[in-house]
Amino acid sequence: MTEVKAKKFLGQHFLTDERIAERIVESLSTETNHVLEIGPGMGVLTKYLIKKDELDFHVVEIDRESVAYLHDHYPTLDVIEGDFLQYDLTSLFHDTFSIIGNFPYNISSQILFKVFDNRDRVSEVVGMFQKEVAERVAAGPGSKTYGILSVLLSAFYNTKYLFTVNENVFNPPPKVKSAVIRLRRNDVKSLECDEKLFVQVVKAGFNQRRKTLRNALRQLNLPLDRISEETLAKRAEQLSVAQFIEITKTIESCL
Repeated sequence: MTEVKAKKFLGQHFLTDERIAERIVESLSTETNHVLEIGPGMGVLTKYLIKKDELDFHVVEIDRESVAYLHDHYPTLDVIEGDFLQYDLTSLFHDTFSIIGNFPYNISSQILFKVFDNRDRVSEVVGMFQKEVAERVAAGPGSKTYGILSVLLSAFYNTKYLFTVNENVFNPPPKVKSAVIRLRRNDVKSLECDEKLFVQVVKAGFNQRRKTLRNALRQLNLPLDRISEETLAKRAEQLSVAQFIEITKTIESCL
């Protein structure tokens, strides 16, 4: 098999610039021993990762044509055929691991939510995203792009926007610019509040982001009396992770 045809329904856009591919791989932490690549396609990143003898390296690919290509060109590679979103990450490594990939844009947010759910196992993520998603993940309070993923991920990861990638280095070219970001696990083991309630509060706040917190959180039917009027008058995008934790702790104390 010489080439894989990009499939629109899988959100495939194959990176063709080797310099960018190498730069993405080199963005991985040097302490990384276990790596999972998502959606390798024709192996533009794989060819650099497989050279690192010290890595315990696996790839997960849903496209059968890409799987066949990888088996042909990288016969020693451990290829997991299936959907990353459905895959049980606890069965893969006995230790923490890094995730890397040129992620399909149609599931990139879902990939990050899965990373959040597996935050005790995923120590690092280096990935290509649609630029808008990358900016959202890296955004801080007060930014229009600051949202649910910004808060949830920054509670447990330090995020760095690495570089922007133009459309012309892909086949087929996407209609938007792309960007590579890196998330590295911080020292926070757990939050000082009920983490499930924290997620509920963050999601409720941003699901109606134009409303004040008083109105946005009303749908949760939770006690808000002890939260200050000043805080309730703000919108979700104005609050830091620490403030969301404090709100959650206050609600928790009333339950």
